[in-house]
Amino acid sequence: MSTSNSQYFPESSAAIPAEGEEPTKNSPDVDIFVDHFLSLMCDRSRRQILEILSVPNNNPGFPLERRSSDIARELGLTPATTSGHLRQLAQAGLLSYRRDGNVVYYRLCNGLLVQAFHDLVLALHKEHGERAK
Repeated sequence: MSTSNSQYFPESSAAIPAEGEEPTKNSPDVDIFVDHFLSLMCDRSRRQILEILSVPNNNPGFPLERRSSDIARELGLTPATTSGHLRQLAQAGLLSYRRDGNVVYYRLCNGLLVQAFHDLVLALHKEHGERAK
């Protein structure tokens, strides 16, 4: 059984090229970047880390910064597991970090990209809620 995207995403039909139009092609580098970003975001813990880091705390001078141990505690994960997730997000350019002795602090370094992904997740929640009615 074949179904069209417009059946599942009726409002997205405007983004689909009209018959005879060529779809916009991304460079291979852009496709690789997008694929890597989306694969990172497929993990709930990494999404939660970005959410945690997007909420200001009471640390003057570094309002969107958290210690890796505090992030692990908030997520209920081991420090080693959390460090692995943080490392992946930092290697992707989404987080930056600084060391203060044995403590590592993380912060967002691409807030626009994180916000866009957050908006996408909110839109998906809304779409799911509409379909559940």
